[in-house]
Amino acid sequence: MDLMADIGATTTRCALVDDKGQERAPEIFENVDFTGVVGVLRVYLDHRRASDRPTRAALAVAAPITGDDVHMINIGWRFSQSALRKELGLKRLQVVNDFAAIAWALPKLMAADVVKIGGGESVPRATLAALGPGSGLGVSALVPAADAWAVMTGEGGHVSMPAVTREEQDVIAALRDRFDGHCSAERVLSGPGLVNLYVTLAELAGRGRSTVTPEDVTNLAKQGEPLARKTLAMFFAMLGTIAANLAVTTGARGGVYIAGGIVPRLVEPLGRSEFRARFEAKGRYRDYLAAIPTYLITAELPAFRGLKYLLGYR
Repeated sequence: MDLMADIGATTTRCALVDDKGQERAPEIFENVDFTGVVGVLRVYLDHRRASDRPTRAALAVAAPITGDDVHMINIGWRFSQSALRKELGLKRLQVVNDFAAIAWALPKLMAADVVKIGGGESVPRATLAALGPGSGLGVSALVPAADAWAVMTGEGGHVSMPAVTREEQDVIAALRDRFDGHCSAERVLSGPGLVNLYVTLAELAGRGRSTVTPEDVTNLAKQGEPLARKTLAMFFAMLGTIAANLAVTTGARGGVYIAGGIVPRLVEPLGRSEFRARFEAKGRYRDYLAAIPTYLITAELPAFRGLKYLLGYR
């Protein structure tokens, strides 16, 4: 058995993989119940039989992976890869950014795993890009490299958020004032970002600062509450802007994929939104963007597909 875990800022999803590449014993943990990665993985493994104890593991972590020390900024967890390997008694441990795992999964996705938003057709053996609002905003790309593929990872969720409309400009200016002079894409395109948008739009409308959760915003939008609907509309439009910037930056003519924990629950509102129109709104490069397909990943746990690939299950 091998161990896989998708470790986000809010939840950790774990599973074992048998010698046929089949997922076994999936379990989801709320990170608020733990103080770090070691704790949650030990609890998961303690739930398993001794005969299923893994010797290899692949972890997808919502953090930049730049060395042995891994710092999860959105939750404050920190761990050493080498110390974790010893603590869990593993012979091999591979730790990657969570959206690197998503990138490795992209060629494995089937038609039933995605919903296409708008037009465009995928160019074979062209770059594939992914982004996803969750507790933060993940970004990655899968790039052709000779006869194989290579993953491009970074911290693209922290690019500066550009404004397209005057109202977006006002919102971003207010958020810059709140967040030390910088409004990243993640400040608006994430669960906390939905709250930031709603609260800021309320303040700009003279309603004062509201106390809401991301779930409150989406539920209010479904109920027709005007400010929540306006918030969701701006969220999708801004997502189109960032997705288009990612597409032209990476040359993602194979397609741009949306993952994360928020948008897959909002398939119909996304389809009705300005997302695709904003994606294509690139002036002289409108035709270039119009030819690129955009997909929403609806498959459960796509990161696990990437982790299985990294563990050698083809």
